[in-house]
Amino acid sequence: MAGRIPLLVALAILGFGLVACQPKTAQRGPCPAGQRCLEFGNSVDPTTLDPQKATAVNEATIIRELFDGMFTDGPNGAPVPGVAERWETSPDGLVWTFHMRREFWSDGEPVTARDFVFAYQRMLDPKSASEYAYLLYVLKNAAAVNAGNAPLEAVGARAIDDHTLQLTLDHPAPYLPQLLKHQAFYPIPEHVVRRWGDAWVDPSHLVGNGAYVLTQSRLGDLIRVVRNRRFVGADKVCFDQVTFYPTNDAITAERRVLRGELDVNAAIATNRVPHLRSLPQSANFVRTSPYLSSYYLIFNQHDPGPLKDVRVRLALSMAIDRDFIVDRVLRAGRASTSFVPPNVAGYVPAAERPHPVWAEWPLLRRQAAARQLLADAGYAGKRPKFQLKTSNLQSALIQAVQADFRDIGVDLNLRQEDGIIMFQSYRTRDFQLGFAGWIADFNDPLTFLGLMKSDTGAQNYGDYRSAAYDALLDQADHEPDGAKRARLLARAEQMMLNVANIAPIYQSVSTNLVSPQITGWVDNESDVHPIRYLCRNAAAPARPVPPP
Repeated sequence: MAGRIPLLVALAILGFGLVACQPKTAQRGPCPAGQRCLEFGNSVDPTTLDPQKATAVNEATIIRELFDGMFTDGPNGAPVPGVAERWETSPDGLVWTFHMRREFWSDGEPVTARDFVFAYQRMLDPKSASEYAYLLYVLKNAAAVNAGNAPLEAVGARAIDDHTLQLTLDHPAPYLPQLLKHQAFYPIPEHVVRRWGDAWVDPSHLVGNGAYVLTQSRLGDLIRVVRNRRFVGADKVCFDQVTFYPTNDAITAERRVLRGELDVNAAIATNRVPHLRSLPQSANFVRTSPYLSSYYLIFNQHDPGPLKDVRVRLALSMAIDRDFIVDRVLRAGRASTSFVPPNVAGYVPAAERPHPVWAEWPLLRRQAAARQLLADAGYAGKRPKFQLKTSNLQSALIQAVQADFRDIGVDLNLRQEDGIIMFQSYRTRDFQLGFAGWIADFNDPLTFLGLMKSDTGAQNYGDYRSAAYDALLDQADHEPDGAKRARLLARAEQMMLNVANIAPIYQSVSTNLVSPQITGWVDNESDVHPIRYLCRNAAAPARPVPPP
């Protein structure tokens, strides 16, 4: 996200004491009399609620409740029809025609096909500087429009009439329903955006077509939404009000869920999971699932320093003790030297998955080879120094990497920044090394491999550029045979791994704390849990509160 969007990982070194000394009375937020309210811990404040500018998982969690695309997320994260009532696809797979159900924006104005076209043109407008614009490159002429080489009207999106949208693709994309449920493809209300400009997402202006309507947004405090009475399925939506809270401190959020102040928290520090499962008062709150994700070190090849040398990048990647990080630091997930996770659809069989030649070497052999590579690169008898920009939440993992680098004679200076500032540094290439996670925007290898294309833009943080890599992805886009397409994508990943464009470290599991009274929660590989499908079973057994 959605993929997926880059996700900060809460990996602070945490204690393993019992959950205790908690107040016996939960301090929940206000809920109007006679209404059902959900209190939701959502990791960090969103930077924006603009569907065409949002990039993070915590933003998508809110935005999917405010808007519906042609497709939307089902209870298990799979695409289901949203605004689309029915559709046809041309025999060559290039033209998709969607017939829309009749629905209204939350201000009573009709949702039209033109709202979709307007959204796509706005996102591709170079003036918008949307980081996710490349997702729309599946549309004909979209890349040229985004580069400023074609007019906005040239993009392959046309409103045939108010309730018929026609999309013309640059190449066949059988995964299009997966893409169309991503916020980048949501409609936006043209009449509101033209009136208010970028301020259209303020609570007093924002108009949506989803299950909920935004009513309050206070930075560092909360975001509150209420049920949209004009939503087509409003009668099936259980909660009248949902309040999202930033929960930067995982332990504090954990305690708030267990004592009933929050119904959900969208993350658990992974090294807390075994402990929480061992306690009767918290075991049935823990929800985990395999996750379409990949976490990695970024090497900024835009930097004029030693990271331009493939031998240096390979040495740093080889030195990382991934098994220690997963088994002892995270206590969850899967150590990996590959970028595409093993559970993604439409890829080559497990035995054919790309990996570096050194992937199976024991750590001592990798360390020796890394020292030799550094010596060959001119660092014999020297200690190269690098700076890694990170956030406070990542200290345990990053300190382990720092120790691994020290073992091969490399000094790593850690510069800690606020998450928003850190990612701005990544986007502007103002860093040497960084750490990021990528969550799948759709279930296909391309959601990972497309991140490294030369024309992807800001989210290709390391500035990897390879004409041969781009050509393989383009060839895969135009290959109708699924097995042949998978092999082309695998060749592209292998090419990237051979030059250590990044240093993959692990693939995670999703972790959530969910009150046993919440119903409708379906664990899934996308870690998507639309609130419109959730409800509360007040008859569920109450949690025994431990004494203070």
